[in-house]
Amino acid sequence: MTLSKSDIYVSPEDYLEGEKISPIKHEYRQGEIYAMAGASDAHITIAGNLFALLRNHVRGSGYRVYMAEMKARIEQANIFYYPDVMVTCDERDRTPDDFKRYPCLIVEVLSPTTAAFDRGEKFADYRTLETLREYVLINQERVSLECFRRNAEGRWVLYPYGEGEEVHLASVDFRCAIAALYEDVLALS
Repeated sequence: MTLSKSDIYVSPEDYLEGEKISPIKHEYRQGEIYAMAGASDAHITIAGNLFALLRNHVRGSGYRVYMAEMKARIEQANIFYYPDVMVTCDERDRTPDDFKRYPCLIVEVLSPTTAAFDRGEKFADYRTLETLREYVLINQERVSLECFRRNAEGRWVLYPYGEGEEVHLASVDFRCAIAALYEDVLALS
């Protein structure tokens, strides 16, 4: 998540105004701003592959797919994150243009420096979103995807996928070979 952290409290409104003119992206957690580090080739390729597949899958359905540049707003926790891929179909997300509040699917491609945060605090924050049905973590160093799906009782259940398997994202009724997500990614261990 972080390259550097600010040490002063910033209001959500000031953060949003600053992001409009900032040359780099920042995530916002409860008044603190964290500069985001750049992503690797594998990270960008995996996120791009999933975005393209999802975009084609939901075309004409009312679902909207966003990649990397769109913020997710977690109002209950006073947070803005930039998920690698996010899908929403909620009419309330038609506006505003610079963040979405009601995603049904959020995907993070794991980086060595962010994996623990993405699995821990960030997932805890995302779980507070009432509309979120699935949280997906994709490993960029080996063929592995973890889909956490909210069940009927509101509990999060892990659906892991590995080499040679078909991934199913129930929130958007999407299926694809896991290999399609790793297309053009080199040097996996």
